[in-house]
Amino acid sequence: MNPKANYIKQRLSLRDPLKESLDILVRITDAVSMKKNVSPEEELSVIKSLYPSCTNFERDFPSVCFSIATGVGKTRLMGACIAYLYMQKGIRNFFVLAPNLTIYDKLIKDFGDPNNPKYVFKGISEFVHNTPLIITGDNYNQAGGLFSNDEIRINIFNIAKFNSENRATRSGGQSLPPRIKRLSEYLGKSYWDYLSGLDDLVILMDEAHRYHADASKNAINELKPVFGVELTATPIDEKGNSFSNVVYEYSLAKALDDGKYVKNPAIATRKNFSALGLSPEEIERIKLEDAVSVHRDTKNELEIYALNNNVKKVKPFILVVCKDINHAKETFDYVSSDAFYDGAYKGKVLQIDSSTKREEEIERLFVDLEQYENEIELVIHVNMLKEGWDVNNLYTIVPLRAANAAVLIEQTIGRGLRLPYNGERTGVEKVDKLTVIAHDNFEKVIAAAQDPNSVLNKLSYIEIQEEEIKQDTEVITSVSKISAAIIEEEKKISKITDEKERQIATNSLDAKRLIVHTLPDFGSVEGVRKAEDLRKPEIKEKVISRIEETLFSGHRDLFADDVVREAEILYESVVTSFISNTIEIPRMDLVQGDVKVWFDDFDLDTSSGFDFQVLSEEIMVVELTGERKTNTIGVEYGAFSKNTPVNQILSELINYPEIDYDENAELLYKLSKQALRYLHSKLPEKDKLSLLIRQYRKYIAAKIYQQMKAHFHVGKPDYIEPRVLPFVRIEDWNFTGLKDGRRHFKDVVNPKSLIPKLVFSGFEKACHFEYKFQSGTEKDFAYILENDGSVIKWLRPAPNQFRIYWANNSKQYYPDFVVETSDCIYIVETKEAGEMNSEEVLDKKRAALEYCKHASNYTSKHGGKPWKYLLVPHDQVSITNSFEFYTQI
Repeated sequence: MNPKANYIKQRLSLRDPLKESLDILVRITDAVSMKKNVSPEEELSVIKSLYPSCTNFERDFPSVCFSIATGVGKTRLMGACIAYLYMQKGIRNFFVLAPNLTIYDKLIKDFGDPNNPKYVFKGISEFVHNTPLIITGDNYNQAGGLFSNDEIRINIFNIAKFNSENRATRSGGQSLPPRIKRLSEYLGKSYWDYLSGLDDLVILMDEAHRYHADASKNAINELKPVFGVELTATPIDEKGNSFSNVVYEYSLAKALDDGKYVKNPAIATRKNFSALGLSPEEIERIKLEDAVSVHRDTKNELEIYALNNNVKKVKPFILVVCKDINHAKETFDYVSSDAFYDGAYKGKVLQIDSSTKREEEIERLFVDLEQYENEIELVIHVNMLKEGWDVNNLYTIVPLRAANAAVLIEQTIGRGLRLPYNGERTGVEKVDKLTVIAHDNFEKVIAAAQDPNSVLNKLSYIEIQEEEIKQDTEVITSVSKISAAIIEEEKKISKITDEKERQIATNSLDAKRLIVHTLPDFGSVEGVRKAEDLRKPEIKEKVISRIEETLFSGHRDLFADDVVREAEILYESVVTSFISNTIEIPRMDLVQGDVKVWFDDFDLDTSSGFDFQVLSEEIMVVELTGERKTNTIGVEYGAFSKNTPVNQILSELINYPEIDYDENAELLYKLSKQALRYLHSKLPEKDKLSLLIRQYRKYIAAKIYQQMKAHFHVGKPDYIEPRVLPFVRIEDWNFTGLKDGRRHFKDVVNPKSLIPKLVFSGFEKACHFEYKFQSGTEKDFAYILENDGSVIKWLRPAPNQFRIYWANNSKQYYPDFVVETSDCIYIVETKEAGEMNSEEVLDKKRAALEYCKHASNYTSKHGGKPWKYLLVPHDQVSITNSFEFYTQI
């Protein structure tokens, strides 16, 4: 493993396919000369011996292609390649080609702006004090200091600009050399001569399939680089021929199989949809209506995810694909009219085709759609999908009147597969899903998906319930009761007309808000072991001091001193309210350690499968001329003489992924020696044992491995001892609900299937005023908690309230309820009776019991209540039962 490459992988947080690509670059650049004027044929022979798929550079210099699916991070890989070649090989001159103006502008920012969030060298210390000099197609003829021996020079050119600058022109009837080949007063030579004369120029080609046309290819060859790196998701040239220099491929199909770096695409249709009797216009309106339904649902889920995880908000949009410009104009007029959702999308529709904007301007508008402030929610286009349109917030696609819907969908989904959060899936289904609406073509798409080589084969299929289409939902934030009280007080203050009285009330409210905001942070302060400790005078002093820091830092508020005085007066009452509206949930990160794997000790069974016989070995020599006589020569053995029979078998065994030599050396030696003893006992010529092992070492190792697998175990990982703090804030709940879908928790709801779509209120003991329930069982259990005299407080924990992990830390456990009584606090899970002993339920139970153990250990030392876990089957939940009933079963 190359230390420099490993350093770059870690600092740039490269994803697995990019790590593999960088390793390949390391191996290739170690093998070739990386010099000018070398034989491309000789370099090709070297690379082909390492990667047989590379059969032709198709250029006059060594150049290899990495075929990587859209959204996985080709730009970051370019940055990694540049960093490695500079740090390891001393390369200082790079030439980056962009396929269009949008990507050109993007690459200039990605390579040249350290403040850009997508800066590709972030974390590479060598580039902090030696920031690369970015030379572009716009400023190259003004570049003066290009001959420093220390700087890293990255030339970035748009291919159109590059080709035009390399084209001869005429002026006054005379032919002028291409602009890039004219004498530069800054350089004393043409920039072209400067570049082509460099002895360490490496060229990187983004969207490399755009540079295989003869004009581009010839111009690139004339640069005489020492090496080329090509990147594309589609390694096919303009004539439809596959690239011959691909050394690594991570296809879209592979990315979809891995399920890590791209959205999960799904084909949707309305349930029981039939196109019979419907005109094309009617079908289109149904598809557009359903697309908006999916879009609104996705928009809500994205907002909830952002709120729950304190990350940037993402606004999704719909892409509508039309057959021609007239069709696009008709569709634009319709979705912009009052007839479409009462005009809700007026001013929120963008028509993109050659009739509306020049291509480069269209691409800029499209890329700008990633900005949350952008008003556009529907984009209508005609065959305008080109590189640079890979935005991360496209979530719904509607192909209209497609002659070949399957082909169009396969070509289109690549534009919407980028993920908005660090380019990786979140684990939240709707945040990770791209939906294609295909009512009238649903069966055709399914038929096309039968081809195992089609991307459509990787798609999932969903049916939209017609009754859900007309349901209008909204995002609801249910804040904790103490926060809700502050919001209500703020509303009352806004109605005070006397300015002086309103300011006094505002100061008081600001003081309360600051105290409430600050108190949860003191769960980790020395001297605070439980919420009651917040009443200590020394803790009050520290809280007030923190509030002063907040108020007096930066621009000082005119009423800051008044707010501090109010905080000192109100502190005790606010603490009392905080404690009475809080369940003291100990804070801990409960994570699992490494998985334990092992082999049980056993003796090798040699009764079958170990009957190997020595093969005779001779070298056959055939003359190529004359009578083509054949002679044989005996083999003189020597190559394996230093490897003992035991070591030969061991060297094969440790190639199996489950076998760790350090952990299993004793067993491996034992089994290898048992195999050797048996083989030796059956061998007529005892001195031929070494030859027998050399001939059959792989097969002998395979026989041993097969028996080892029967004694292989994977244990459940233990939980790591966590650091425990006394309490955390009660987190806000964010969820979707039907507009006008609020109900009192005592209301009877029929059918029960409607319960998950409603928001319930009226709670007095709960830590929030509003909750959603996923089932009638959960709603009934909340009824029990509200009406049971032994229950003091209860909570439906928000998704980020606990940090309990299970399934090797790949999943997070979200309890249904937390219930506090006079002598105990419970984590409660309600579950379908038939699933009580399922592996998933038992794993979650183990995680919850582990949390309760550590919480109880902490609270027992500091005068708090013990924690217990209850798993309640759904058929035991009845509103006539008491909570105590469930603590006894």
